[in-house]
Amino acid sequence: MSAEKQINTIPDEFAGLRLDQALARMFPEYSRSRLKDWLLAGAITVQGGPKRPRDAVSGGETVELVAQVEINVRTQAEPIVLDIVHEDDELLVVNKPVGLVVHPGAGNPAGTLMNGLLHRCPALEEVPRAGIIHRLDKDTSGLLVVAKTLTTHTALVRLLEDREISRHYLAICNGALTGGGMISEPISRHPVDRKRMSVQQNGKPAVTHFTVKERFAAFTYLNVKLETGRTHQIRVHFAHRRHALVGDQVYGGRLALPKGASEEMIQVLRHFKRQALHATRLAFIHPATKEMIDLDISPPKDFMMLADTMRRDAASA
Repeated sequence: MSAEKQINTIPDEFAGLRLDQALARMFPEYSRSRLKDWLLAGAITVQGGPKRPRDAVSGGETVELVAQVEINVRTQAEPIVLDIVHEDDELLVVNKPVGLVVHPGAGNPAGTLMNGLLHRCPALEEVPRAGIIHRLDKDTSGLLVVAKTLTTHTALVRLLEDREISRHYLAICNGALTGGGMISEPISRHPVDRKRMSVQQNGKPAVTHFTVKERFAAFTYLNVKLETGRTHQIRVHFAHRRHALVGDQVYGGRLALPKGASEEMIQVLRHFKRQALHATRLAFIHPATKEMIDLDISPPKDFMMLADTMRRDAASA
């Protein structure tokens, strides 16, 4: 764990505010929850002593903050080749391939995106989760943003919470959809299978917007935009609508071959054993430069082959 000391004075105009409110204004580079944790742990003192978050301030008090930054000691740096599509001093955006796990966990202690990031940018060991702001499932490809500093991490997390990071996906689902729309169904952990998520009325709000990009004989090619970002959200929402994503081994059930499908189509479907989902576009205002970052990346070859085969199959029907 590393530490950085800062000494500041509470402005007179903050008089009457709760201490946690004053701290949030004085140290905007840190999240409110982080400041509260440090305050309760004694890493923040006022006039040399401890205070409670709810204590009122008078203005003029001296605040000493010793920022405690957790080091990712359990995650080892590894030389993993990463496809970086944007990088500057504050952040980077990576095009994650299919099969790459984002965070180490049970069954995947190494060989993850986090391991590769720590090798590329050792300073990320002082940023929560090595700077990873959001995640993609192992078998979902596409764009993912990573903060390189604690200040940028806090800013990007706030942008994400305020729904100011625009995340667009390409997906292919089973069945023919007649048009686009919105799916607003709360999502929570499955009550029986704890490895899965499901629509539950007591779950967290989840909203998915979609439009039809292309219609095939028994499938639909979709543009999808996330309003919220729950675990497995797109996969769960379309499975709930009985239009599970093609190839989804968790939410799609047994492979059902469409009537009249060509032999080529049948073979491609049998070998496509991951969800047809790709994070194609990421757009947000850069926290430091205030410039628009708007990136777009094409799907991987297996996804493109699936769409091309469906297109040919539909044309020959």
